[in-house]
Amino acid sequence: MMHTFPERGLSEERVEDLLREIRGRDCSYDHLLSTMCTRPHPVAVRAYSMFLETNLGDPGLFPGTAEIERRVVGILGSLLGCSDAAGYISTGGTESNIQAIRAARNSSGRRDGNIVVPRSAHFSFDKIADLLNLEVRKAELDDMLRVDVGDVERLIDERTVCLVGIAGTTEFGQVDPIKDLSELAIENGIPLHVDAAFGGFVLPFLDRNYHWDFRVDGVQSITIDPHKMGMSPIPAGGLIFRSSDPVRRLETETYYLTVSRQASLTGTRSGAAAAATYAVIMHLGTDGYRRVVRRCMHMTEHLVSEARAMGIEPVIEPVMNVVALKIDDPPGIRRALLERGWHVSMTREPKALRLILMPHMTEENLDLFLDDMKDVISRRS
Repeated sequence: MMHTFPERGLSEERVEDLLREIRGRDCSYDHLLSTMCTRPHPVAVRAYSMFLETNLGDPGLFPGTAEIERRVVGILGSLLGCSDAAGYISTGGTESNIQAIRAARNSSGRRDGNIVVPRSAHFSFDKIADLLNLEVRKAELDDMLRVDVGDVERLIDERTVCLVGIAGTTEFGQVDPIKDLSELAIENGIPLHVDAAFGGFVLPFLDRNYHWDFRVDGVQSITIDPHKMGMSPIPAGGLIFRSSDPVRRLETETYYLTVSRQASLTGTRSGAAAAATYAVIMHLGTDGYRRVVRRCMHMTEHLVSEARAMGIEPVIEPVMNVVALKIDDPPGIRRALLERGWHVSMTREPKALRLILMPHMTEENLDLFLDDMKDVISRRS
């Protein structure tokens, strides 16, 4: 279908009608168990609308918004165990991972280096290979789907510029042994980056301590996404460094702006994301996020319990609100559930049905999903 620039504009009412019709084709979060994003908190939505026109790419024009970003970086740093952290609010995990590795590469002075990542790493690291001209070496996983530290050690050489660990893998929600990776990083004089895009707003609010953030000495940078379990609107990511030195490795001269240097990947950056993140953090606080995470974990436990009643086991015991179920013919089950309006996903290896229990899911809708899953499975047995 061809679309051309209109000769004459439409009324606001007509435009809104068009948007409502198109928006109606989108999936409803009520039936989404495949996404790591969620509905933003209402207080975050209001804050976002207040700061729509602000541009953090030119912070001298928006000093109040720039102050909000500094506060958010400090708050996230304190959450992650480093009160002196530096960084900025990015568009999400992909940009944060690119920039963290770019900072490590620039610090090394190499243009022919490699990084060692788990085989479970997010696909953003494949983009990094292309964008930064780095070899990405993928280490094998152990029986619990965490990175095999011995294989990481085998892959390190004199050209390795960064190690990567995951705190909340995209497919299984697993946490790599960050302390062991840290020892390797320190021993070899290599920075360790932790991709906690999903886990960053889950792990701090669980009862168990997984030792994965800046409290582990070798960790130099962390990716954390407020637009996932942080309940901020998209796009809101976070790139947090232990110190300001890696940030300086990212800087470019900006001769026509109100600042002389800029470290972010994108130039123009919406201040609304920082404001929304600040608003929801200040509103919920530790107690509020703990309640959100506990509720998601309660639904996770309920799902696993009901699946076991159907004779279905998880691939691993869930660490956070991500469940992978051992099930015959995952593609077929996925298609059958989609016919009933449920969006689920699959893991690659081992193949399993992947379900994420986000804050938008209600207990009532989860039970409806479980009823449909039970019926789908019974019809295929």
